[in-house]
Amino acid sequence: MKKHNFSAGPCILPQEVFKQASEAVIDFNGLGLSLIEISHRDKNFIEVMDQAQSLALELLGLENKGYKALFLQGGASTQFLAVAYNLLNKKSAYLNTGTWASKAIKEARLFGELVEVASSKDQNFNYIPKGFSVPSDVDYLHITTNNTIFGTQIKEDYNFEVPLVADMSSDIFSCQRDFSKYDLIYAGAQKNMGPAGTTLVVIKEGILGKVDRTIPSMLDYKIHIDKESMFNTPPVFAVYVSMLTLQWLKNLGGIQAIEKINQEKADLLYDEIDRNPLFKGFAATEDRSNMNATFNLVDESVKDLFDGIWKDADINGLNGHRSVGGYRASMYNALPLNSVEVLVQAMQAIEKRA
Repeated sequence: MKKHNFSAGPCILPQEVFKQASEAVIDFNGLGLSLIEISHRDKNFIEVMDQAQSLALELLGLENKGYKALFLQGGASTQFLAVAYNLLNKKSAYLNTGTWASKAIKEARLFGELVEVASSKDQNFNYIPKGFSVPSDVDYLHITTNNTIFGTQIKEDYNFEVPLVADMSSDIFSCQRDFSKYDLIYAGAQKNMGPAGTTLVVIKEGILGKVDRTIPSMLDYKIHIDKESMFNTPPVFAVYVSMLTLQWLKNLGGIQAIEKINQEKADLLYDEIDRNPLFKGFAATEDRSNMNATFNLVDESVKDLFDGIWKDADINGLNGHRSVGGYRASMYNALPLNSVEVLVQAMQAIEKRA
């Protein structure tokens, strides 16, 4: 029986994608060879890479707008470094909204002056700072749109007169944005797109070529664009599964369609958190993430009882991050509404028994 998977990542993916991917591991395209044993230069895989890149731009509404899509290795953590290598010439600006933003800031400080325009660290990152300003002379502003650990999400597209860079690892393809306002977007695949092992980077080409330093080849976006994500052997399985997932999303109706589903799931869970006297939300109400709902018990004495109830309901991955404690329900694109309904039923069950 398939469990209700609320894991923060690696996370749930569409079941039809798993089926297609498993078949490709045995025999890809009727070649008598596995996907993971053919050459990445084989035309069969080149078609996969081309389609994955094309689908990413199409779903984001960035086709023919000067952007390139790359599938790279090293996770979003490598992009913390690559962004600064490629874009930070003199000074950068960062919005600090959590653990991953803090890690990105640490890497960028190696390259030049950095302005932390605002931070929510004072309240353990349970809100998104508002009303901050950004210096006009920075090379770029970096933000993290969704904070997986703390359950906060930036709901707006900023309009500062500087290039905008966004780590969208945990909410890419989940909600509509004006993606043309972003000069560089990166996202680890393992939330809404595929298995761990590849990272999507979407770049407006005009932002490149403005730094004075020499950039190592593996971190140079221009090289990866020129080589069409084939500078070195790509993570073929992760790219293939990402392509299948993006096709699944397109068939569903794209970001507009999945956003409505995600909102329904989030509303159902947050309504229960707010209604049920045994629970309290962690994140500020106006900044709650539709991807990662963080919440705690009001009375920790019923923790063992509640843990037994949700585990008996075949729920997986509900424990909160150690930075927050409590519980975290990750509701990525592929999580069905029924799984959220089962969680809500478990929360109502503990209310009756406590």
